[in-house]
Amino acid sequence: MMFSKYAYLSWFLAHRFFKNNAQQEDDKKRKASPPALRIAMVGIAVGLAVMIVSICVVRGFQHEVSGKLSGFTSHIEVIDIQSLGSPETYPLAFNSQVMSTIKAAPGVKQVQRFSQKMGIFKTENDFAGIALKGVAQDYDLSFLRSYIVKGSMPRVTDSKATNEIVISQLLADKLGLKVGDKVYSYYFANTIKQRRFKVAGIYNTYMKQFDNTFVLTDLYTVNQLNNWNADQCSGVEVQLQSFDDLDAAQHYLATHVGGHKDRYRHAYSVLGIRENPNTASVLSWLNLLDLNVMVILVIMICVAGFTMISGLLILILERTTTIGVLKALGATNQRIRHTFLCYAALIVSRGMLWGNVIGLGLVFVQKYLHIVQLDPVVYYVPYAPVEIDVWWIVGLNVATLIVTMLALVVPSFLVSRVQPSKAIQFD
Repeated sequence: MMFSKYAYLSWFLAHRFFKNNAQQEDDKKRKASPPALRIAMVGIAVGLAVMIVSICVVRGFQHEVSGKLSGFTSHIEVIDIQSLGSPETYPLAFNSQVMSTIKAAPGVKQVQRFSQKMGIFKTENDFAGIALKGVAQDYDLSFLRSYIVKGSMPRVTDSKATNEIVISQLLADKLGLKVGDKVYSYYFANTIKQRRFKVAGIYNTYMKQFDNTFVLTDLYTVNQLNNWNADQCSGVEVQLQSFDDLDAAQHYLATHVGGHKDRYRHAYSVLGIRENPNTASVLSWLNLLDLNVMVILVIMICVAGFTMISGLLILILERTTTIGVLKALGATNQRIRHTFLCYAALIVSRGMLWGNVIGLGLVFVQKYLHIVQLDPVVYYVPYAPVEIDVWWIVGLNVATLIVTMLALVVPSFLVSRVQPSKAIQFD
C-alpha cells in the first residue's frame, strides 16, 4: 500500500510537470527545457518511424523475393546426385514408399514431380537457350499463375502432350513472340529433336536469372524429349509451410532419402534452396539486408536515448528549486528520481505514439499506392514491398522504451547533488 502511494505521488508530480511544460515557454528563467524536450520527443518519433519502415521494407523484400525463389525451385529438391552442378538433369524413379517418406518430413506442404530439358528456341528474329520444365497435372501452378500478364496457363496432363508453353515477358520480347504464336525448339542428345510449341501465356516475375530461360509445359512432353520411362522424372520439389522448417526438413530428407537408390540404381540427393546455385546468391543478399537493418535499429535507438538524456539533464538543471523544495518537505533522492523518470516516460510515450503513427502511415501508403518505385532488374521487384509484422513492431516499441529509460537512469542521479539550502531561492 505504501509503495502504491509513493508511485502515485511520483506519477502525479510527473504529470503536473508534463502538463505545465507548455506554460514554461513564457518563463524567461526556464525557456530551455520545453524546446529541448520537444526535440527529444521528435527524435524518438523519427527514430521509431525509421525503424518501423526499415523493418517492414526488409520483411517485405524477404517475403517477396524468397517467395519467388521457392516458387521457381521450391525449398528443397530431391534429384539425382549426378544433376548436382550440371545443367542437364538425370532421371530418378519415385515409388509410393519414397514419396511417403518425403511427405513425412517436418513442415512439408507439397511434394511435386518435375522434369527438365535444356534446349534452344528459334524464331525468325533471334534464338535463345531455354530450360524447359515439365510438370504433372497435380502440380500447384498458383505461383506462376499470379504473375501471368498475357494469356493463361495451359492445361497440363500426365499422359498427353499439350504442345502449349508459358514463357517470360523477357523471352517474348527477345524472340518477338506473343500469345498464340508458334515457336520451334531444338534439343540435343544423341540426335537433334525438334518440337513446335504454342505460346499459351506470358509471365513476368522480374527474376532475370529465371525469366531468361524458364519455360513451362507438361511433364509428358519433357519425358518424351528425354526418352524417360513413365515412372521417371528429374526429381521432386518439396514445398514447406515456412522457411523456418527448412533445416529440420532438409536434415530429415538427407538422413532418410539421401544416398538411397531407385530401382534403376540411381542415387537420390537432397538440395536445399540455400545450396542451390540458382538461388544461393540472392538469399545471401537477403541475409545482408538483415545486417543492414540491425545497424539502422541500433543507431536510431542510440539517437533516441541521447536526445532524451540531453532533455532530462536540462529539465533537472532548470528545476533545481522544485527539487530543493521537495527535499525540504522530506522527499528522498530515490523518490525524486522516480518522479523525473516518470516525467521522461511520458515524453518517450508521446514520441513513440507519433513514431508509430508516422511509421505505419508511411508503410500503408507504400503498401497500397506504391510510391517508392525500384529498378526490377536490380531489386527483383518494381516497387519497394512492405510487410507489416505485428510482433516486430511491438518488439521495436518495447525495445525503444526499455533502452531510452535505462539510458535515463544515470543522469537522474544528478538530483542527489542538489542541496535544498542552495536550491531554494526567495524573491
